Amino acid sequence: MDTALFERISETAWKIEPSGRMRVPAIIHAGESLIRDMDDKVREQLVNVTMLPGIVRAAHAMPDAHWGYGFPIGGVAAFDPDEGGVISAGGVGFDISCGVRTHLTGLKRADIEQVQTKIADALFHHVPAGLGSTGKIRLSDKQMSAMLKGGAVWALIEGYGEKRDLGFIEERGRVSGAQPEMVSERARARQTREMGTLGSGNHYLEIQEVAEIHDAVAARAFGLRQGYCVLTIHCGSRGLGHQIGTEFLREMLIAAPGYGISLPDRELACAPINSDLGQRYIGAMRSGINCALANRQIIGHLAREVFRRFWPGIELPLMFDVSHNTCKLETHEIEGQPREVYVHRKGATRSLGPGHPSLPNAYSLIGQPVLIGGSMGTESWVLAGLPTSEAAAFSSACHGAGRRMSRTQARKRWQGRQLIDELADRGITIRSPSHRGVAEEAPGAYKDVAEVVDAAEQAGLAKKVARLVPVVCIKG
Repeated sequence: MDTALFERISETAWKIEPSGRMRVPAIIHAGESLIRDMDDKVREQLVNVTMLPGIVRAAHAMPDAHWGYGFPIGGVAAFDPDEGGVISAGGVGFDISCGVRTHLTGLKRADIEQVQTKIADALFHHVPAGLGSTGKIRLSDKQMSAMLKGGAVWALIEGYGEKRDLGFIEERGRVSGAQPEMVSERARARQTREMGTLGSGNHYLEIQEVAEIHDAVAARAFGLRQGYCVLTIHCGSRGLGHQIGTEFLREMLIAAPGYGISLPDRELACAPINSDLGQRYIGAMRSGINCALANRQIIGHLAREVFRRFWPGIELPLMFDVSHNTCKLETHEIEGQPREVYVHRKGATRSLGPGHPSLPNAYSLIGQPVLIGGSMGTESWVLAGLPTSEAAAFSSACHGAGRRMSRTQARKRWQGRQLIDELADRGITIRSPSHRGVAEEAPGAYKDVAEVVDAAEQAGLAKKVARLVPVVCIKG
């Protein structure tokens, strides 16, 4: 991307002032090399977002941004319902509430290495992964509605996980305002056998070693110790979320002219928040959020079952579970006054600073854990929200490394079997139902996640706490 198209307002902030149909500025948070490597489509899509009705302050793109459907992935934008603000299914994404969940194991890397192949096989066989994967759980229509309403709280009642987990899940494991009746029969049918499954694409279950501590105080509060391992789960709402997104995008596109909305891009189909369509989507989307929270809660339980085969009595306490494809009603300072706005985060993680009332008590003085997935061959990160996070980008940060080449390009360049062997030589055990999927998720297909988190810290979005490296990866 040509940096001459922006006004550089700091080392890690690039701004386009409003012109034409733009209602607010567009801001990309990235270092110079990262922004130069971004596809120009990121700028184009971010500028398009600034044209939507009711947008406030600015439209933001995170350091890992790349182009997506309508909104750039890594896009953040807030809309005021009292000013005709809209909600966009494309601004949430198709995998509603895709997110990351990290458990502490209390095990050193050497402990894992003693059973590395066996535990990799056990996790692979116990946690279904891959395109169209299904599990042993089969939900009736009544159970489906209860799950969509109850999220991780429902999963706990059904016997998955532990009560203390809920305090370390965003929204305490259940988003209020879900309306299961707004979820179509087709979406429900797609999810009937998919609870407790990873799915495909960049989703994974990974055992990771804490390789480096950057903030000792925050790491201690989060329970992270150098040389010890964590278990991280990355997945979302599976087929249900995708179906909700598909159906409402189509309906929003058709309805937009009737609301007087002139779309800069058909992929930015949206509806006024206070409209019947907007409210129906919000009810369905919140159901999708609860589906993802329940799904990760179940997978966490399944992973505990596997670990207890090898280490009877092991606890695997939950460190945190947070989504990065959502739209939330939040209070933010707009023009000097607190206002309730709907914050879209598509491929962006909520990043609450110290003292926020939504934080678990254990993290109140530190800030929210911000869980950043890397690639199966490089590293992942744990960051923490900062006091500056709110003003920087509506308390948001990056969510991963960000792709630098498409899946098609990756398949042409790498062979899955060869990658698995190469990673094994480096001490990383990969299990996947698809060699093609492994090739698509090749480490080289992603940006340098260390550079991304450096930019996030310099931009005041979040601070570095710990660097994690993969030991075992179950790849969807």
